[in-house]
Amino acid sequence: MGGTEHLTVQREGATLVLTLNRPEAKNALSLPMLVGLYDGWLAADEDDTVRSVVLTGAGGCFCTGMDLKALAGKGMEAGQYRDRMTADPDLHWKAMLRHHRPRKPVIAAVEGHCVAGGTEILQGTDIRIAGASATFGLFEVKRGLFPIGGSTVRLPRQIARTHALEMLLTGRPYSAEEAAGIGLIGRVVPDGTALEQSLAVAEQINACGPLAVEAVKASVYETADMTETDGLAAELKRGWPVFATDDAKEGARAFAEKRPPVYRRA
Repeated sequence: MGGTEHLTVQREGATLVLTLNRPEAKNALSLPMLVGLYDGWLAADEDDTVRSVVLTGAGGCFCTGMDLKALAGKGMEAGQYRDRMTADPDLHWKAMLRHHRPRKPVIAAVEGHCVAGGTEILQGTDIRIAGASATFGLFEVKRGLFPIGGSTVRLPRQIARTHALEMLLTGRPYSAEEAAGIGLIGRVVPDGTALEQSLAVAEQINACGPLAVEAVKASVYETADMTETDGLAAELKRGWPVFATDDAKEGARAFAEKRPPVYRRA
């Protein structure tokens, strides 16, 4: 199934669940975690039986950002991971979804702390569900650092600029309720249920036509910075071929026969 000592991978039906698994360090990012994450994204992209991905954290915490000691490889027998980083110096950005966008929908199931690099990874996900006690924030400026995981670009495109700048420039924590209020996350659920609720959303996605789902996701991101005219043209170019697929024919047959569709990606 893959994974590393800091990143576990498991299947839940057609959903691939990637779990940041370093609870003793509040799931701070390490070389094994980043390598496992990137391999997980690739595995989801390459396996047509995977229709969605859920990203979560172990031990009641999502991610507290970079662990500089761990990323330097100190105190770890992690030669194979350093070799991976040497071979692909962009690997950590791909793992954090800065330089890679998975084909399949990615749902973030957040409990506890989702701060600094955790909030930056969050911005690369598509759907975000958080427990009521979850905490968000970009703390970099308080430490004299820069949130270089993409936040100065992505955050003002995802939430109102005034909210983005307040988060970026104050470095203060945000509750789940406040994060939902400004649109950073989509749903607040009782503590301990974010993963369960995320898997339920994933199941709804998995029941849809996979070619249609992937085309819709691609169109949303592809057209985000286009004019309306250009965006509509790009949407038509990407969306029209979906109508000729076997998936589309199966969807129509299933509707007429009043039964659940069985999609085969063709």
